[in-house]
Amino acid sequence: MNILIVDGNEKEASDRYIEIGMDTQYEVYSKVINSLSNNKFNITTVHPAFKNQYLPHGVSLDDFDGIVWTGSLLNIYDMSPSIVSQIELAKTLFKMKNKIFGSCWGLHVLVTAAGGKIRKNPNGLEAVIAKKININEAGNVHNMYKGKKKIFDAFCWHYDDTETLPQDAVILSSNHMSAVQSLYFNKNNSNIWAVQYHPEFDPIWIGGLMKQREAILLNHKAYESKSAFDEDKDFFLNFEDPKYKNKIKEFDDLVNVKSHTLELANWIEELKN
Repeated sequence: MNILIVDGNEKEASDRYIEIGMDTQYEVYSKVINSLSNNKFNITTVHPAFKNQYLPHGVSLDDFDGIVWTGSLLNIYDMSPSIVSQIELAKTLFKMKNKIFGSCWGLHVLVTAAGGKIRKNPNGLEAVIAKKININEAGNVHNMYKGKKKIFDAFCWHYDDTETLPQDAVILSSNHMSAVQSLYFNKNNSNIWAVQYHPEFDPIWIGGLMKQREAILLNHKAYESKSAFDEDKDFFLNFEDPKYKNKIKEFDDLVNVKSHTLELANWIEELKN
């Protein structure tokens, strides 16, 4: 089975992760998919944000069974060439028979390409943890959330959210920060699942992101104090340490691999059907 990972970032953004010893967002996705599929998938990554000829020689968009779209530092409403090229790629993929999964920026690209609208979130930055995401009635019967707790926390980082849905799109979950935490829709021949949060992120990676963006988080008051920030950051970076036994219970949705990657695992099961 062939999987295409669409990297949403420009090269400079990915280089920043590499410089501090972190995986890029597309590497995070590749590792999660390999883990969930027991390395049974052939994965190809493309970078339409900074490469005009992004497909490897001899590879066609028709070659893939599933598409995943990563997060990004971009804002869809800026409509720069690196953004427009991704929207056009999404429109092309919609014309094929694809099963597509998008996280955060991936949702923004897919919603925009299908005729919806993304805005700067009037509720501000939602970062590190999207709290108390509530699965609605449509979500309860959708395969994305098969086996998921009705109310859960998830890793996140986004300034933007969905203002207008694509035609026939269905919201699956919400919380106090975003009315659209997940949705699904069909467009032409493709089936799209998308989430505003990041089921692909893991605690250690998010801890590294917190180190990289400490000033942003404190300036936006995502944490009430430096000590509260340090407490979560240190936990995520060292969550397997026995001294954090009690905190693991508090953050079970985030540190339990099976729980926080379940949406992706369910999507992979869909690919087999």
